[in-house]
Amino acid sequence: MISVSVAIVTWESAKHLPRCLDALAAQTALPREVIVVDNASSDASAAIASAHPVVGAFERNSSNRGFAGGQNQAIRRSIGEWVLALNPDAVLAPTFLEELARAARPAPVGTLCGKLLRLGGDGRPVEPAVIDSTGIVFTRDFRHLDRGSGLPDQGQWEREELVFGATGAAALYRRAMIDDVSVEGEFFDDEFFAYREDADVAWRAQLLGWDCLYVPRAVGYHVRAVLPSNRRSVPAHLNRHSVKNRFLMRIKNADSAVWRRCGWRGVARDLAVVAGCLGAEWSSLGAFADVARLRARLLRQREIIQARRRRDGQAIARWFE
Repeated sequence: MISVSVAIVTWESAKHLPRCLDALAAQTALPREVIVVDNASSDASAAIASAHPVVGAFERNSSNRGFAGGQNQAIRRSIGEWVLALNPDAVLAPTFLEELARAARPAPVGTLCGKLLRLGGDGRPVEPAVIDSTGIVFTRDFRHLDRGSGLPDQGQWEREELVFGATGAAALYRRAMIDDVSVEGEFFDDEFFAYREDADVAWRAQLLGWDCLYVPRAVGYHVRAVLPSNRRSVPAHLNRHSVKNRFLMRIKNADSAVWRRCGWRGVARDLAVVAGCLGAEWSSLGAFADVARLRARLLRQREIIQARRRRDGQAIARWFE
């Protein structure tokens, strides 16, 4: 059986965290350790995490370092040969870790993910079952989506298969892959703060020759708080990060083959994003200044990634549907 460390980052997570931790304690294959990093929550998140018996290590930051920074912090402390990045609003079925462990394959499989179903805000699975994610997919307008998100679960994704990547809500990463794809000491890009960091990792992993395996027998549940349909209710600074990260991810990872594949669709979507910021979401205009500020860092990281890539452009471009 594989050795699994669980890394959880909390911020104002007291409503959901007890269910998440209780589900980890009930796993048929218990994790080697559970590490919780709290990003200066003002609610009871820190108290809940530090007191729960399944939590083996707890760190509390004096400021909010975001999901990416907090996960990197937990991952650096972990010792398992695999690391499960887990959201505090996710609840895993008892056999989740056991099923992923059974499906573990030698390299180049570097990521494992299960079937996530939608969890209601009351902590109960949505009935009838609704899919939250069966892996990350990319579209030809440079959007990344959770496959099946919002659709009824009718058994349409019951086949174990390779997917582009895994949602950061519950993604199991091989330690060797984490070490291999990290850039300047960071697995998740700290500058992403929140949103799209999982897609950025998935893209980078694909470039460097690592695969992601979807295992439908591993079932979990997740509260999907942020959707395109409720963007207006999301805090302005998070929408700004979302816009910024769309371009950060592309600058580091995209090549000419992907651009040829996406063509005018990618350009049209970019123009729509810019128009949306100019016309309605003024608070996100600063995202473009953020990209400019990070230009030197982005180009340096792009050079590192592209110099180490092990797959050609066509192998990546085929994933853009």
